[in-house]
Amino acid sequence: MAAPAHDPSFGSLEPSFDLLGKLDQPWTAQMAIDLLPENNGPKVEVFRGSVIVTPHAGYDHQAAERQLSFLLHKAARAARMWAYPEVNVVSGDDLFIPDFAVLRRSGRGHVTMPISEVVLIGEIVSTGSRRKDVIDRPREYAAGGVPFYLRVEFRNQVPSLVLHRLIDGDYRPIVAAAAGTTFTMSDPFAFAIDPADLMDSEDDED
Repeated sequence: MAAPAHDPSFGSLEPSFDLLGKLDQPWTAQMAIDLLPENNGPKVEVFRGSVIVTPHAGYDHQAAERQLSFLLHKAARAARMWAYPEVNVVSGDDLFIPDFAVLRRSGRGHVTMPISEVVLIGEIVSTGSRRKDVIDRPREYAAGGVPFYLRVEFRNQVPSLVLHRLIDGDYRPIVAAAAGTTFTMSDPFAFAIDPADLMDSEDDED
């Protein structure tokens, strides 16, 4: 995938978040990778020329992301796929950081991965980003041709999973399950879980 062109003088700049308020042109995924420092803090994404900074969500979200990414990776490897939490996915000039993604090939040695390599992509819905996770992001993932979209939702701290398949350009739900039941999918690989297992249990505390 060719890197989007940008001003060659940018190559002399040191990566800094201070640049967010100084550049008066639309941002691209490549600009963000080149000009913004790597960090373990907020997500920094690019959508339609704008940089979007999102703080980490609450601990229920983080627990679900930790558990689901680990379990998905174990299942995906059996089908020669790779699952990762919060990785850089490039779609044209846009840069997305989904909560988790399953790739057709290993991301070893890569900073970004083109959306064409993503088999399944997912979001854990947060109160502050519900519209983005339920409407905006899936629309862009569908436009990028990602075959499957997996969404995790919480209702009164009770998790549920919904798997969507891309059909005629839109995601349609094909499997759903709430905590206390078993979520089972066969495509793009076999995977089963009780959504309740995504939550930290007080019984696990020291």
